[in-house]
Amino acid sequence: MFGRMLGRMFDSEMFGSKMFGSEKKLNDLMEQLRPDLSRESLGVGPDFPGVAPNPLMSSDAMKRNAELRTGALALGVLVDWREVNSNPRVVLMFDVETADGISFRGIADESLTITELTRLAPRQTLPVRYRPAVMDHYVALARNADPAHVQQLSDEIASRKRT
Repeated sequence: MFGRMLGRMFDSEMFGSKMFGSEKKLNDLMEQLRPDLSRESLGVGPDFPGVAPNPLMSSDAMKRNAELRTGALALGVLVDWREVNSNPRVVLMFDVETADGISFRGIADESLTITELTRLAPRQTLPVRYRPAVMDHYVALARNADPAHVQQLSDEIASRKRT
């Protein structure tokens, strides 16, 4: 009996388009669950990516995160952040500048330690990685970036701003 109930709970009809309606999107659901993570609350437009309730459950999100970990290096100035849960999983918003001179608003979905969380400060510059071929606003903290490479990128960006 319990097995049938459990099977029904995970049936695609319950969690698929029939339960929520085809017009109901994941972003709409997220906005209802966490209004502080809505596009309007984050101050971004409709083309900006949404925040998934749990990116680890989505194969697309897992693939995107793997690609971001090896993506191109850029510098991100921290604009704002929201704690999603007590892991602490945090959504970070950056103004990103690339080595090629491209600027865009980026969003990172990261799990931080308590120490890292307490060190977050607005206008803080952090190395991030992005996918140049996709340019979908998703970024990831570049935790493994070589400090010399980060400094070189910072110098390039600063010299471009002076000219």
